[in-house]
Amino acid sequence: MAPNPPPASPHNQPAAPYGTPDTPHITVRGRAHLEVDPELARIHITVNARGADRRDTLTDLTRRNTLALDLLKTHGDAVEHLATSALTITPELGRHGRGERVRAYHGHVHITAELTDFTALGELTTALADLELTRVDGPWWTLRPDSPAHRTARRQAVHEAVQRAREYAEALDTALAALLELADTDDEDTHPHTLTAQTTRSPRRTRGAGPDDEPAPLDLEPQRQHIHAQVTARFTMAPPQL
Repeated sequence: MAPNPPPASPHNQPAAPYGTPDTPHITVRGRAHLEVDPELARIHITVNARGADRRDTLTDLTRRNTLALDLLKTHGDAVEHLATSALTITPELGRHGRGERVRAYHGHVHITAELTDFTALGELTTALADLELTRVDGPWWTLRPDSPAHRTARRQAVHEAVQRAREYAEALDTALAALLELADTDDEDTHPHTLTAQTTRSPRRTRGAGPDDEPAPLDLEPQRQHIHAQVTARFTMAPPQL
């Protein structure tokens, strides 16, 4: 016959979901908000070409795309990521006549670049915008997904939850006993990273400037990022004397 199990100790008994007079619970939230400098700047470049002949349009588009890529690559490590997202060649049909007559061909190449050197950003965006039939959108400022700022915000949220729970326990002349649950309740859609966007176009040359004169680099001010973290923590505490 199997021996009877030892009586359960109060320390190893599962806690009631909502606490008891002998084991009261306390539930708090901890929040953190950080404002930090961005780590990445993203720009979108659209290279365009237009012509009456399809092959000539494609050749011109290839040449302009190569110029833009070469310009981006001259900045070396400042450009951390470079990718071509789409290429299109679209015929423009004539509006008159019964037949389908192509009036012109339009070509577009979309390039995305991410930079870590914000000093080179103004010079690069100005040089790109000065290229013929080239559009530059951005910059969009952001943080890396594994940025230490996210970890710092989460730690601060946990510390605030513990501190808040201790203050409630001290208000009852008691102390916290154990942590029951810690839940990450932050919603990234509710607190997105702050992003700003602007469009830069080819700067107008000043009167009297020669064709080889380069425009002055744009002065771009980085947008500080807002990081949010929130946790819900549930503790047990020693029974207060009410």
